[in-house]
Formats: sequence, C-alpha cells, structure tokens
Amino acid sequence: MAGYIIVDVDIKDPDSYKEYVQLTPQTIAAYDGRFVVRGGPVELLEGEWPYGRIVVLEFPTVERAKEWWSSVEYAPAKDIRQRSAITKMILVDGFKP
Repeated sequence: MAGYIIVDVDIKDPDSYKEYVQLTPQTIAAYDGRFVVRGGPVELLEGEWPYGRIVVLEFPTVERAKEWWSSVEYAPAKDIRQRSAITKMILVDGFKP
C-alpha cells in the first residue's frame, strides 16, 4: 500500500529554501517517490488552518517513505529545510478499498 508524506512548510529564509527545492526531487525519485502536490495554490474550504506551503509526496510503501526521510541522500537537503523553515510533516498509509 502506498505511503504519503504530507508537509506544511512555513518558509523563513526563502533564499536557502530555493536550494532545498532544487536538491530534493532527485532524492525522492531515488526512493521511488513522486510529488503529488508541490506548493500550488491552496483554497481553504472549511475550518481554520494557518497553512504555509503544502507538499504531498507519494511512495510505493510507508517503509519506502521512511527510508527516504532517513536517507543519507536526503540528509543535506533536510538540513537546509530545517534551518530555513518551520515544518509540520506526517506520514500516512494510502487507502486500499
């Protein structure tokens, strides 16, 4: 079953974050992942949600998503993100009817 990483990013240093945006795609692809949502327009439909940049990643499995997140390939980009933004990130199982 697919694993999805859902991210809400509040960018504090846009210049540094640009480097993160450039480094990340190849690390995701190396773990068979892909972007489903990558910071496009957001429309609040209900409730209150003080969101920032929304990103959704899809991996073939939850395990593969965890491997990417803790990988040596992603570590340099993760460090840049953690220094340049405040991030909320969750991992969820996909739905299998």
